[in-house]
Amino acid sequence: MTRVRTIGLLGGMSFESTIPYYRIINETVRERLGGLHSAKIAMLSVDFHDVEQMQTAGDWSAAGAFLADGARSVESAGADFLVLCTNTMHKVAADIERAVAIPLLHIADPTADAIRAAGLSTVALLGTRFTMEQPFYRERLRLRGIDARVPDSAGRVWMHQVIYGELCRGVVRDASRARLATLIEELVAGGAEGVILGCTEIAMLIEPRESKIPIFDTARLHAEAAALLALGDAPLAGARATSRLPVAEHG
Repeated sequence: MTRVRTIGLLGGMSFESTIPYYRIINETVRERLGGLHSAKIAMLSVDFHDVEQMQTAGDWSAAGAFLADGARSVESAGADFLVLCTNTMHKVAADIERAVAIPLLHIADPTADAIRAAGLSTVALLGTRFTMEQPFYRERLRLRGIDARVPDSAGRVWMHQVIYGELCRGVVRDASRARLATLIEELVAGGAEGVILGCTEIAMLIEPRESKIPIFDTARLHAEAAALLALGDAPLAGARATSRLPVAEHG
């Protein structure tokens, strides 16, 4: 009998990045347990069109209520903790946390852990303009002693357009790969010691193992942390206490 927790995935933002979440979580569990083991997952994938409309309108209250509803559905399906498969929508993390009794594994926390483990304190943050320009993400990193720097205005506009106009649609262009490489070089020249891929789709444009500087793939780090938490290998830092969190035994 293997003692595991059920992971609650709230995905679809976009589905291009939710797919690797499912794969990485299951691969990590299989690597740890061997054989035919896989993760126990309760998942809801939303229609990203609806979320993007709320983002564009700046209606974060509606977005928070929408995802809070989704989180309640995942909780009702038996999840022991929640994983929001997106960086940007962690802007409404507090709305989601208030809606459920189970804890949320915040995407910035395993990212910060990896940055600190690498001995870095100044990194570049790439993502949607919401993530790069608003304080909800950078402030959480700052509280962990990490200075997250963003591209200039033109770089932020370009990155945002590539995410929504290409990557979320499954389009990967060589020209965008080249422009991203140049953007990273500019950020490194400005003092960044590493780069956070602060949108879960950006990894489609870059292979971290081929980079000369540390690349922090938030989707991978988040998914791996979720798998380890499900196996009881890691605590859920900063989570509210809940009776649902102790590991349950499953066959």
